[in-house]
Amino acid sequence: MDAFWNIIKIILFGIVEGVTEWLPISSTGHMIILEEVLKAKEIFDGGKAFWDFFLVAIQLGAILAVIVCFFNKLNPFFGKSLNNPEEEKSKEEKKGIWLLWAKVLIACVPAAVIGLLLDDWLDRVFYNSITVAVTLILYGILFIGMEIWNKKRNFKVTDVGQLTFRTAFIIGMIQLLALIPGTSRSGVTILGAMLILCNREVACEFSFFLSIPVMFGASLLKGVKYITHAEEISSNDLALLAVGAIVAFAVSMFIIKFLMSFIKKHDFKSFGIYRIVLGILLIILFACGVMSI
Repeated sequence: MDAFWNIIKIILFGIVEGVTEWLPISSTGHMIILEEVLKAKEIFDGGKAFWDFFLVAIQLGAILAVIVCFFNKLNPFFGKSLNNPEEEKSKEEKKGIWLLWAKVLIACVPAAVIGLLLDDWLDRVFYNSITVAVTLILYGILFIGMEIWNKKRNFKVTDVGQLTFRTAFIIGMIQLLALIPGTSRSGVTILGAMLILCNREVACEFSFFLSIPVMFGASLLKGVKYITHAEEISSNDLALLAVGAIVAFAVSMFIIKFLMSFIKKHDFKSFGIYRIVLGILLIILFACGVMSI
């Protein structure tokens, strides 16, 4: 019976990861909350050490969804033309995709450097529920404010190929804020891109593309730390990790397509409101002693 409920819990974590990784509402924040409610560390034979690895490793399932959804747009080697599906990609299109990858990698440099240097310190200082509550509310307010401001602005970048290297690096610098739990990596990069006049579609797409090297790198870092300091991974932990990753992939496929369709007709205010409500609810739960800080 315990094994059955553990699988149900892992499926729930996979669903939450798949939904919150791409919507600007903070996957890490929701994982901290879910961990508090379900006492997730007790599920694994490897305890807290494996739990820390699990949180990042199931993101690989979510990353695969981005690669599948945007495979043709991200593949510089072959495939149908982005402008004319009846033809193969031209040399110019392939060159444009290589340049896009170069911009993605440049945008990843700040988070890669700071993440490597301060990973353990950031986890120790900021990985807690009160930080999540504060950042949920703060960035919720920023999303609403940004959308009100955007009504008076004209977006200059309407295609991801129009991003310059300078713009990509600025978005990468803004992405550093996502090292604080509850901020939302997708949320802060979307806000940053819109701040420098990228439209919602470009902001979301570039945020998705940034996730590939960022999350692969984070998974590798956590994996190396776990393997070098822990004993052999049990078959039970591996099975639960596989279930979580598969569920995260399936849910991510749906959410990515949903968000790209949603933003064509709607803005991000609803996500801002959700963040504020959730953050206030957490503070109330802390005050009532239902959740620990």
